[in-house]
Amino acid sequence: MTHPIVILQAALVAALEADAALTAQIGAGAVFDAPPKQKPAPYVVIDRHDVRQADGDTTPGQEHRVLIHCWAGRPSRRGALEIAERVAAAKDGLVPAGLVVTHAEHVRTETVIDGKTGLARAAVLLRFFTE
Repeated sequence: MTHPIVILQAALVAALEADAALTAQIGAGAVFDAPPKQKPAPYVVIDRHDVRQADGDTTPGQEHRVLIHCWAGRPSRRGALEIAERVAAAKDGLVPAGLVVTHAEHVRTETVIDGKTGLARAAVLLRFFTE
């Protein structure tokens, strides 16, 4: 059996990679599980994906919290937020194979100018319930 994290995250990555507006902003192949060592920003990193069992009376279910970092290629909060908008929109209409998404929500977005790199980053927290 494939873990619900793997199933939902695969659908989310596919949605992000299929988003033409996001690809125009960050380029193709710029969605990662860990910050890339050799690729300069802009890119998107799925930083955390936590799951908690939230079983119903008759159906097993999960609550997912997915934290995604959106790195702009410049010190511009606006640039990071433009990427973050596309990431938040990707939550809508996900159809993960083997799971049903019963709720998808954009919980919050935070921004920072990273002290180490000088680049802008937006952190987007998404929340999903699946069965």
